[in-house]
Amino acid sequence: MITRRTALLGAAVAALVATAPALAAEDLKLPRQAVELVAPPFVHAHEQATKEAPKIIEFKLTIKEKEVVIDDAGTKFQAMTFNGSMPGPLMVVHEGDYVEVTLVNPETNTMPHNIDFHAATGGLGGGALTHVNPGEQVVLRWKATRTGTFVYHCAPDGMIPWHVVSGMHGTVMVLPRDGLKNREGKPLRYDRLYYIGENDLYVPKDANGKYKSYETPGEAFADTTEVMRKLIPTHVVFNGKVGALTGKNAMTAKVGETVMIVHSQANRDTRPHLIGGHGDYVWETGKFINPPQKDLETWFIRGGSAGAALYTFRQPGIYAYVNHNLIEAVELGASAHFKVEGEWNNDLMKQVKPPGPIPPGKSSAADPAVQTR
Repeated sequence: MITRRTALLGAAVAALVATAPALAAEDLKLPRQAVELVAPPFVHAHEQATKEAPKIIEFKLTIKEKEVVIDDAGTKFQAMTFNGSMPGPLMVVHEGDYVEVTLVNPETNTMPHNIDFHAATGGLGGGALTHVNPGEQVVLRWKATRTGTFVYHCAPDGMIPWHVVSGMHGTVMVLPRDGLKNREGKPLRYDRLYYIGENDLYVPKDANGKYKSYETPGEAFADTTEVMRKLIPTHVVFNGKVGALTGKNAMTAKVGETVMIVHSQANRDTRPHLIGGHGDYVWETGKFINPPQKDLETWFIRGGSAGAALYTFRQPGIYAYVNHNLIEAVELGASAHFKVEGEWNNDLMKQVKPPGPIPPGKSSAADPAVQTR
C-alpha cells in the first residue's frame, strides 16, 4: 500500500533529480487571456480562427481526489481528476499562443501529482517541472508550436499508469490561426464541439466477486495495480461512468449542423463509430497539419492520443456513438448518444413497407431446396 509519507518522499526525490531551467529574467510582453474551463463534454468559448497576435492563455487546473460512482449498479471508484471530471477539461488555444497552467494540489488530497502535456516540448512535457505535493501549486508555461489534439495526463514517478487510469487525463486542442481546412485548403467550421474522453477502469473484486470500495486512492493502489497488470478492464466508459452521455445527458444537435467530436484515450486503442452517421472529415491522429480523411465509417484513436472528426447531421433521431469493439460498447459501457432535432428526409432513408405477415408462398423457408449435381 502507498502511504502519504512514501508518496511525498517519491515526489521529493523526483523533484531533486529533475533539471530545472533558469528562471526567466523578464516575462513575455504579450497580452494575457484568462479562460474559465468547463466540464466535458462541453468546451469553453473560443474562436475557430483568429487574426490576433499570439497571447498568453491562462488556465487553472485543480486536482481533486474523490469517490465516484461509475455504473448503474452503484460501483464506487476512487478517482483522481483534473477539475473533478473524467476526463479533465479540453483546453483550446491557437498555434503560437503560450499555454500558462496553474496546477493546484489542495492539502485535502493525499497524493503527489504533476502534468505531462503531449503538445509541449521538453521537461517530460512539463512533468519534470510540475510535481506538487498536497498543499502546493505550480505555474507552467509552454508554447503551442504544433496544431492538433493532444493528450495531457498525470505522470508521477512510479505511479504513472495508476494515475492515468484513475481519471487523470485530458486534451489540449491547438487550432491553426487561420482555422481548419480540407485537402483543397478550403475552410472547415463547426457549429458545436463536444469532447469525449474514453477511460478504461480496473476495479478490484472481493472473494465473492463483488466490486470493492476504498476510503482513499492510496488504499486502492495495491489491489488496483494487480487488476491493471492483467490488462483486462472491468469498465470502459465515456466521460467517467457508464451512461454519462446517454438519456438526459445525450449530446444535442440539429439537422444541418456540423459537429466536431474530439475523442481521447490516454491508455488504450479505441475505434469510434457513429451509428447512422459518418466521419465527413477525420483527423485520425488528431494533427491538423495533415489533411483530413473523408467519409470514414469507423476511425482509430491510438492509446495516448486524441483525434477529431467533423460530421454534418442529415437526419433527426438518436445516434449512438460507440467504441466499435462492441463488447466494450455494450458490455463495458463505451457508448454515448447524440439527440438530433429536425425534419426527416425520406430520400436518404424510408421504410417502404412496415413489418407484417409474410405473404403465402413468399417465404424463402417454404421454397423448394435448390437441386445441384
